[in-house]
Amino acid sequence: MTPATTPEDILAGLDPEQREAVLAPRGPVCILAGAGTGKTRAITHRVAYAVATGAVAPQHVLCVTFTARAAGELRGRLRALAGRGSGVEAVQARTFHAAALRQLGYFWSRVVGGEMPSLADNKFPLVSTAAARSGLRASNTEVRDLLAEIEWAKANMVTPEAYAVAAERAGRTPPRDGAQVAAVYAAYEEAKHRNGLVDFDDLLLLTAAAIEEHEDVADEVRARYRHLLVDEYQDVNPLQQRLLDAWLGDRDDLCVVGDDDQTIYSFTGASRDYLLGFTRRFPAATVVRLVRDYRSTPQVVDLANRVIAGDASRRGPAKRLVAQLPDGPAARMTEHDSEPEEARAVATRIRELIGAGTPLAEIAVLYRVNAQSQAYEAALAATGVPYLVRGGERFFDRREVREAVAALRAASRVEELEQLLARVHAALAERLGWRPDDAPTGAGAARDRWDALAALVGVAADLAATDPAADLPALVAELDQRIADQHVPTVAGVTLASLHAAKGLEWDAVFLVGLADGTLPIQHAATSDQVDEERRLLYVGITRARRHLSLSWALARAEGGRRTRTRSRFLDGLAGAPERVVPGRGARRTKGPAKCRVCGAPLMAAADRHLRRCAGCPADLDEALFDRLREWRKGRAAELGQPAYCVFTDVTLTAIAESRPTSVTELSAIPGVGGTKLDKFGAEVLALVSNG
Repeated sequence: MTPATTPEDILAGLDPEQREAVLAPRGPVCILAGAGTGKTRAITHRVAYAVATGAVAPQHVLCVTFTARAAGELRGRLRALAGRGSGVEAVQARTFHAAALRQLGYFWSRVVGGEMPSLADNKFPLVSTAAARSGLRASNTEVRDLLAEIEWAKANMVTPEAYAVAAERAGRTPPRDGAQVAAVYAAYEEAKHRNGLVDFDDLLLLTAAAIEEHEDVADEVRARYRHLLVDEYQDVNPLQQRLLDAWLGDRDDLCVVGDDDQTIYSFTGASRDYLLGFTRRFPAATVVRLVRDYRSTPQVVDLANRVIAGDASRRGPAKRLVAQLPDGPAARMTEHDSEPEEARAVATRIRELIGAGTPLAEIAVLYRVNAQSQAYEAALAATGVPYLVRGGERFFDRREVREAVAALRAASRVEELEQLLARVHAALAERLGWRPDDAPTGAGAARDRWDALAALVGVAADLAATDPAADLPALVAELDQRIADQHVPTVAGVTLASLHAAKGLEWDAVFLVGLADGTLPIQHAATSDQVDEERRLLYVGITRARRHLSLSWALARAEGGRRTRTRSRFLDGLAGAPERVVPGRGARRTKGPAKCRVCGAPLMAAADRHLRRCAGCPADLDEALFDRLREWRKGRAAELGQPAYCVFTDVTLTAIAESRPTSVTELSAIPGVGGTKLDKFGAEVLALVSNG
């Protein structure tokens, strides 16, 4: 992308609503941005345009996000959009907590004196100790639940003394009696004070108090940050809103962006009332609605619209997204006898998508609760599909990543080579033994390590594409910034994540699994508001998909168990009868099984269907052709920076070497050679066959 250097360049390519958001004058602005409507595009262009026209000075802009990843992405997009030398690097994009920590550290000696307390980045042991001091023998699960209650109370600025009454009024279901939770909460606060610690919520409260109670602090903060932008405003809680009010003072130069249909964190204290009540607070506010969906096919968008239309708690008419992409495949709904069978069917379908050209990193399996991941980890491992569980060990904390960054940092101190990627490959090969054409097969620790290092190479490739003059020190600086932001690169593996963890992300293919009543909506969703939030959670999951969307559920937990479950009530009326998947036979709506080209018997196993013959039938493999295909695949995979099986699997290469296709039609008939791969590799494969 050529960096934009003029205001006209920045406005180019925006749709009418995005342009309206960018050109809205300073003052209160509310952007209601539906899923996939270009929210980040609108706000980055708004900031870049304001800087380019001189309407604002970049050092006076503070953009507040909810995740370090979002903050990093926003900074990256601003740099790419405005170009070097524009001054946009001075724009501050931080999470609430990062901004508060920075400000509190600066003002602490002035308003309190002495050294600032250390940050307790792991609250679990403190809560566990507090529970024991309160006379409770709490399991790890109970400690996590107690911690959740404490975090909810602090987000709502509820003290230990007021907790029991506030929790009952809010309809909370704490793990213990309200008075007992309050006692643990009080002991937790005492433990922090005794150890000279503050937690993340304290950062917000103390920063707000410093601004509210010290006029000189307020003047300095407000002089520095004159223009405020808040992303995901529907997720703001009362404590965050208090800090935002302190930053703002009596001014109104505030732009908020959000989508009330994606409010899924009420259980933590978040409230969409601030977003929906924005125009009551600022009657003169400019309101812009983004409804053109650029992410998903019409089939996905239509399903999302129909799901969210059932939200009984919404205010006003339902917001309908308008799809901008061409048609895609219909969403699939499948019913299974048990959870393991559901997981195996999903793994089989994922293998088919990979074989047809969908990259591993563009596939996700999303579920309501983390415990559901185990069945899918087992099923994917059994089929040799690499995966990563979102929410596990942080990417930049992994040993191999820390070693790789250290290796690149050391290499950057010596004489540079002309080509950035060549230098990166050399450094990783020399110090860590990593090579792009030596990916371990299947899943496991070795594969995870290779994929993590490949992701770092991907960062280098992206940097080289955007800045041809970039060298190794520039890459190290980029990685250091990503580490600070926890801006994780894309790793080559199928993503397994909870629906909550998937918010803000998107994939080409999404599998929404375990959609049974009692799981979604979750069993403890008792009130109508809680059930409606569960519906919004499904809506968030649906809108993560760009093209392929699959929704599935199982009638029993274990194989052979009683089939007592029913599909989620949220799916009622959305489609006709679901596909019933029978073990070993696939969906009943599909055509009959393919037959062996040698003996004519039905082919049940996926590998047999790829080969188009039974495993026991005689093979007519052209071994020389197979070797040529493998050597060609190795080279193409290295060029693309992908694992070899993402080009073609061994099974597909075997089928090609046995069938020896002589035309595009014959090649396309081989399972694993989808339209995308046919376009990308078809001519090369046919040339290899004909040169035999």
